Amino acid sequence: MYDMKALYEAHSVEEAVALRLEHPEAQIIAGGSDVLVQMREGKRAGAELISIYGIDAMRGICIDEDGNIRIGSLTSFSHITRDPIIRKYINVLGEAVDMVGGPQIRNIGTIGGNTCNGVTSADSASTLHAWEAIVELTGKNGVRRLPIKDFYLRAGKVDIRAEEGEIQTAILIPKASYENCFGHYIKYAMRNAMDIATTGCSVNVVLSEDKKTIVRARIAYGVAGPVPMRAPSAEAQANGRPVCRETVDAFAQAVLQDIHPRDSWRASKAFREHIAVELARRCLIRSIELAGGAVK
Repeated sequence: MYDMKALYEAHSVEEAVALRLEHPEAQIIAGGSDVLVQMREGKRAGAELISIYGIDAMRGICIDEDGNIRIGSLTSFSHITRDPIIRKYINVLGEAVDMVGGPQIRNIGTIGGNTCNGVTSADSASTLHAWEAIVELTGKNGVRRLPIKDFYLRAGKVDIRAEEGEIQTAILIPKASYENCFGHYIKYAMRNAMDIATTGCSVNVVLSEDKKTIVRARIAYGVAGPVPMRAPSAEAQANGRPVCRETVDAFAQAVLQDIHPRDSWRASKAFREHIAVELARRCLIRSIELAGGAVK
């Protein structure tokens, strides 16, 4: 049984905002794959819940008038993986969320819930950081958008202003971030499935027309610090550099200047640093290959 004080259901974004303002301490619930588990564990005993699962306007993927890929926050992982827009422009995101849990979780879990939890191990988080996603929040003052790097405040805490009735309504991938861009994600975990990432790494590149120069490289990690993070020192070692083994090695080693993994029962700090370097190397090589280049 679930120990809850009350459950309110919203059927529109406006209704969700009104309920949020009326019950600022209430927990937003979408698919429930995280919240309900926490309640069963007694962590949210007596909580008030606001369900937004019935807001169909927050589902689906499209390209908006500015060329951004717009992913509704209630879009499930399985829909993201199968969506033709995602497959065409940012297939790596579909591959990343396809590593979340099992089929049942991927059918019910949402991209909004995965990011709003604020955890560094979320499989979508490093790819969204590497592709410079923008988070859309809607509240009593209208729509607020902010870069995903600013959305994550600290471990388990994101910038959603409950006092303003805000809920996350979408995630946007800017056209400049995905155009002519190819990427790869690797999740390192103790098991091949149904496990939380020990470390996750997402890389993407834009190559020159002759495929011999890295015009732009971006890299982001999960579980390399308290929140998902980019590695700007590594990016600087690749941007504008030739596609070659020396560039790849310099890129991979430079991530150690930016990441801040910790010791835990899952893995030591030293092991995570070792894995981070290797994942950076493999992800960059594969991204270059997907872009039509070759590392020699």
